[in-house]
Amino acid sequence: MLGFISGRKVGIDDPLRLRRAESTRRLLSLELNHGRDVERIHGNGVNCLDIEAVEGRYMLSGGADGVIVIYDLENYSGKLQYTCKAVGTVGRSSRFAHKFSVETVQWYPFDTGMFISSSFDKTMKVWDSETLKPAERFTFDGNVYCHHMSPIARKHSLVAVGTKNPKLQLCDLKSGSRIHVLQGHRAEILSVRWSPRNEHILASASADSTVRIWDVRRASGSLFTLDQHNGDKSKAAAEAVNTAHNGRVNGLCFSGDGLYLITMGTDDRMRLWNSSNGENTLVNYGKVSNESRKGLKFTVSTGCSLDCVFVPCGSSVAVYGLHSGELVATLRGHYNNVDCCDFHPDYQELYTGGKDCNVLAWIPALRAPDVEEEKEEGVGPVAVNPAFEDAWSSEED
Repeated sequence: MLGFISGRKVGIDDPLRLRRAESTRRLLSLELNHGRDVERIHGNGVNCLDIEAVEGRYMLSGGADGVIVIYDLENYSGKLQYTCKAVGTVGRSSRFAHKFSVETVQWYPFDTGMFISSSFDKTMKVWDSETLKPAERFTFDGNVYCHHMSPIARKHSLVAVGTKNPKLQLCDLKSGSRIHVLQGHRAEILSVRWSPRNEHILASASADSTVRIWDVRRASGSLFTLDQHNGDKSKAAAEAVNTAHNGRVNGLCFSGDGLYLITMGTDDRMRLWNSSNGENTLVNYGKVSNESRKGLKFTVSTGCSLDCVFVPCGSSVAVYGLHSGELVATLRGHYNNVDCCDFHPDYQELYTGGKDCNVLAWIPALRAPDVEEEKEEGVGPVAVNPAFEDAWSSEED
């Protein structure tokens, strides 16, 4: 640690090096925070979470009971033990509430005045976060499994919506209408994601075992379909050609820089793909348990030297190295299956929701004293976690 500070002081270190090293240390030391509670509002499982990116202060949750909650994550008490209070709730008593399970919630990417929710009641609603009333409502022919709005789009206001219908729907918030459908899938669409690198690139995952990459400016179909065998027909059975998994694909997530796409399938496999050409990188994560029949909400860390994937696995959350495939940690704390998780990049914190109706907060452990400081006090060297050895060793300084 002292080596980083002295190197930055004399100008021989990159300004981001210390930040990324500390972020990585915090990421790898996540533990359940027993001093921070999240107010329990949901009467049934928590299906989805989303932390807004503008202030990093408010979090949305959507439940199987049709309830939507806005939480304030700030600690105003100044105490170590506090509760994140609900500052807004669309409860069952509201005439605007969803009738069935809320499957996805998402903040408008550029301010906290609006958010979007979708549900098994075949609707997607655009909400005013001040009045908690829907400003726009879209109705579909079947259950809505997922939706996503581009986090970087400046030239369009499109929301991609996956439903029981195999056609991917594009809704325009400016006009308030469904403007286009993307055809190619043969079964329901369980997950959709816009690229954080290119506002026109969209990925969709379906129960037909395929993942398609689209450019919404093109009307001729998808750019390409992900192939787990990278085009090697000798390794693929006839029915497995151009499939991303050997089962339903129910999870999608781009890496923070948009260079990679992670997919999850009910074949208990997680795969990492090059998002520009669709190549399977063949990173081996081993068996990744996936019992979800709906979309799986997992997340990826950003801003760290070692990016990790947080995947709900039963009643725990498995943490994998994105590029190594190594199981880094297993976070246990829920009493029932975990359905969703969301990473807070500003503080390297993780929030998880599950069928036990709880939202849990995982925070980094306090940093141990530096080896140099211990030596100065005449105390023997302190053992250093091997996971931090590369980032924190001062031998190179």
